[in-house]
Amino acid sequence: MRILHRRAAAALLCLAATSTFVSCGSSDEGSGGTTLDYWLWDDKQLPAYQECADAFHKANPDITVKITQTAWAQYWQNLTTQLTSGDAPDVWTNQSSYYPQFATSNQLLDLQPLIERDKVDLSAYQDGLADVWAKDGKRYGLPKDWDTMALVYNTTMLEKQGLKKAELDKLTWNPSDGGTLERAIARSTLDTKGRNGLDPDFDRKHIKVYGFLPEWADGSQGQNGWGDLAAANGFRYLDKNPWGTHYKYDDPKLAETIAWFKHLIDMGYAPRFDKQSTVANSELLSAGKGAIMVTGSWTISTFTDPKVKEKLAFAPLPVGPAGRKSAINGLADSVWAGTKHQEQSWKWVKYLGSADCQNRVAAHAVVFPALKSATRKALAAHEAKGHDVGVFTDVTAAKETFPLPVTEHGTEINPLVQDAVQSVVLGQATPQKALKDANDKVNALFK
Repeated sequence: MRILHRRAAAALLCLAATSTFVSCGSSDEGSGGTTLDYWLWDDKQLPAYQECADAFHKANPDITVKITQTAWAQYWQNLTTQLTSGDAPDVWTNQSSYYPQFATSNQLLDLQPLIERDKVDLSAYQDGLADVWAKDGKRYGLPKDWDTMALVYNTTMLEKQGLKKAELDKLTWNPSDGGTLERAIARSTLDTKGRNGLDPDFDRKHIKVYGFLPEWADGSQGQNGWGDLAAANGFRYLDKNPWGTHYKYDDPKLAETIAWFKHLIDMGYAPRFDKQSTVANSELLSAGKGAIMVTGSWTISTFTDPKVKEKLAFAPLPVGPAGRKSAINGLADSVWAGTKHQEQSWKWVKYLGSADCQNRVAAHAVVFPALKSATRKALAAHEAKGHDVGVFTDVTAAKETFPLPVTEHGTEINPLVQDAVQSVVLGQATPQKALKDANDKVNALFK
């Protein structure tokens, strides 16, 4: 049995407290004021939130916000370690697949009483964002931003193959023949002799430019590709969302979708998983090594950066048998249940979700803030820079989005499903068997 240090044991006792106002935690008390530790992972958003922190301190001279930015993978590892040691940040940026484990172990402060006390209008946020963060009458986060998915493509490459914007804006897809999406991918795949994937002499073993760059390190949700197309094929992750308890990864509609992605590899239109470059897909696309990929709205600045030599543009996801479907995901700011400064932490979270901060974030044109009014300002900021990114907001207006699953055991489910999907694209298992086996393991977690 693992032996806990006294400090960790005390922290666990603190985390077990269910009262709205408990006094424990680790934020340092500065002379004549309070210092709050705030964590986030996105370096591109850091300048916007530092601006918010500065404005917040100006309005509240007795509160200083210290921001720590850490890359995604290390972020969650560090957070778990800090929570175990009883020295977690007062406030952190939270994500829907991670927060259930924190909520069920009483590590997050219930914000609902504070929201009601201060009359925070949750209806001002993008529809559905606030609902994800509530369970059994408690609320564990205040919405900060949201994202949807679209295609990003190399306009020069596709134009050389005769593919125009109007055609790319109306792509279709199905798992049988791939629809016009597969045809566009084939046309934009080039072998080392310059022949595209529709040429009878196309050499699938010697590729210069891949028509499609898939994402396989995508957990159990497939947000960056297979999940969106699976939903467009009629697949639903689980019995209800949020807080469902029975997953449906054994659905034939998902197996058909994963099989189609494997087909792209077999045809030479997408790189083999075991031979895939260690360079990020976004960098490969920006370097002209790929033609099309699925991306999220949080990456817009990556592709619109003036330093990118290739000319890139965005297009809607294709329409599938069940329509066009884009995952929508929203981040939130949460307060650690063990903070010594609950009122100050709540004041900071409330400010992060306010128009003043979210309008500042919008002006940086990196993400779409959660407030509907701030989203419009972000879209205007993109347009002012000459960036056509309306495809990311059009899907919400057309109600073509679906929420990513929010359940317990999220971090355990991720590797089970990801390993199954990867085994299929490696040719080690059939989609039906791999996904059924994974689904059985996933649902066993809830028994």
